[in-house]
Parts: sequence; structure tokens; C-alpha cells
Amino acid sequence: MKRTITTLADGRELLYFDTDDAAVHPQRDPRTLPSVSTASQLRLDPLLDEWVMMAAHRQDRTFQPPEESCPLCPSGPGRQTEIPSPGYTVAIFENRFPSLSAGADPDPAGSGHSLVPVRPGHGRCEVVCFTSDHHARFADLTTTHAALVVDALADRTAECSTLDSVEQVFCFESRGAEIGVTLGHPHGQIYAYPFVTPRTRRMQEVARAYRDRTGGDLHTDVVAAERAAGARLVAETAHWVAFVPAAARWPVEVHLYPLRRVKTIPELTAGERWDFATLYLDVLRRLDRLYDAPLPYIAAWHQGPVRDEEDLGHLHLQLFSVRRTADKLKYLAGSESGMGAFVTDALPEDTARRLREV
Repeated sequence: MKRTITTLADGRELLYFDTDDAAVHPQRDPRTLPSVSTASQLRLDPLLDEWVMMAAHRQDRTFQPPEESCPLCPSGPGRQTEIPSPGYTVAIFENRFPSLSAGADPDPAGSGHSLVPVRPGHGRCEVVCFTSDHHARFADLTTTHAALVVDALADRTAECSTLDSVEQVFCFESRGAEIGVTLGHPHGQIYAYPFVTPRTRRMQEVARAYRDRTGGDLHTDVVAAERAAGARLVAETAHWVAFVPAAARWPVEVHLYPLRRVKTIPELTAGERWDFATLYLDVLRRLDRLYDAPLPYIAAWHQGPVRDEEDLGHLHLQLFSVRRTADKLKYLAGSESGMGAFVTDALPEDTARRLREV
């Protein structure tokens, strides 16, 4: 993998990742850009003990532009985008409208509430452009190209984990207008949080209690039980397994686990990364054959926190969709939104069977 680092006109970092060592990209962004907002802050919800990111400047971010104005396409004559190069394989740059940034105001205005402390919104947010092809899907990538994306995520996870105040790195893709995507170009994002996220904290609490009670590793035992049951397996390779979890919350939900326990993407070997790319592309293509149109989804990498002294992290990818039938979406209604108590519209065994059959 060749990595090329440059900066955009407003000082944000841009990185190109290529499989071709001879690849060359422009080192200059000719645009004139305003400074990136540094107004992000964190406020603690005292009822849940959870940090909430406040980033009012994101109201002005680019929203579903026409293809000719897509900021993630390569630049060309008379058209300058976030990617100065006329072509690229994988490109990653600091978000122009970040929820978190290294330059966040170190002394944000207080909330005026004695139980709601306020912190600077320190961290980093990056945009991951999977391909220069505006009309492609991740599922359209070759295995070589998909493995390069995994290598790029490993690179960014390792580097973001060294930043001051960063406690967790989250890599993800959101696809489809139904999910709320604001840019149609195939891309993902990386959030480097200055706290451990609520979902990860809860998974760690449960894993800790399970280890104290049984002496085992919860994630390892869950994977072993799914492989033994077989009814919810979608596909398996030499290094990875994909299954619909027995207590799936979403109409379509697949978890991908490495068979060797690791905590973060950088820990994966080259063979494991290639094997993941093979399996992931297979699963994505199955998802897109469920209905007549590509499935909207979120692909969320669950990595262990930067400081995991208790050794509780277990890397896995959660892939899920809000589409419950060809023409219906699952909305988070009263029970889900108000109480966080999910009502699932499809049996996991039926979903797994359909994915195997397609």
C-alpha cells in the first residue's frame, strides 16, 4: 500500500491510498476556503451519564448536491472538489464540517446547569472515499480494492488512536437516503471520540460480568454458539464468519466476526484482511439481491477502546438496514425511540435463510 499525505486549502489533512506504488497525486489545492469551525463542544447528560456532541455549525453542511457538484468526486477542468486529484483509488480527509476536531475551542461556553459539565469537542472526524466512481457501491469493488479500504481503516485507526484525548475510534459507512446520507458518493466516516461511546461501555459492562461469572469471553462464546446452531449463519470463510444474531434488533442485521479474537482493525493480519474483504463483498451482494433496489444500510466497526486495560474488546462489524419489506421502512417509534426497547419485525432465522438463498 502506498500512502500519500497532503493538505487542503484550509489546512485539513488529505491522504491517498493506492495499490500502485507509482501513483502520483497533486500536492496543491487551488481553492480559497474559510476556516473550519472550532465551536464543537461536549455536554454530559446527567440522567444517562453520556456525553452529547454539540456541533451547531453542521447545520450548514453540504446536503444532497447534484452529481456535478459532488465534493467527493475527483477534481477536473473547471471543477475543484475536496479531492484535488483527477483520479484516486481510496482517499481520506478531515471533515470540513466536523463534530469533533483537534482545534476545538479549549474554553467553550458553559451550559448554565450545575449538573451538566461542558468539555471542548476535541477529537477528529474524517471522510473515507471508497472509490472515485460516483455511481459505484462498495459491493462493486474488487477484493483487492476492498482490502485496500480495510488497510486504510487500519492506518487511520492506528494513527487516530495516538491523538491526545482520543479514547475510541469508530469506522463506519452509511448508505442510502433512507438512512439520512447527505452525499450520494460511496463513502464512509471515521470518528475519533474523546470518550468511550455508550454502546461500547454497555458491551464492556456485560462482557465483564460474563467473564466474572463464567471465566469465558462473551463474544467468543456467542460466535461459537452461532456456529454450532447453524440456523442463522449466512456465510463462513477460513478467518471470518457472518451470521444474523439470535436477538437481532433490525429487520436485516448481520454480524461479521474474525475467528481469531482481536480488538482492533490494525491487529488483523494481511490474510485476515483479504479474507474479510471476500466475505464482506459476498454479504453486501446478498443484501442487494433481497429486493429490487440496493439496500440502505449502516456498517459499523466495533473496536475496543484505545485504553482497554481489562482486555474486554472484541472486533466485529455490525451491518444493518431499516428496510423491512420491499416498500416499507422500520421507523424507530415509541418503544424504540422513547425507551430503547426494540420490537423486531422479522425472525432472525428467516432473515438468515433468505440471505443464504439469494
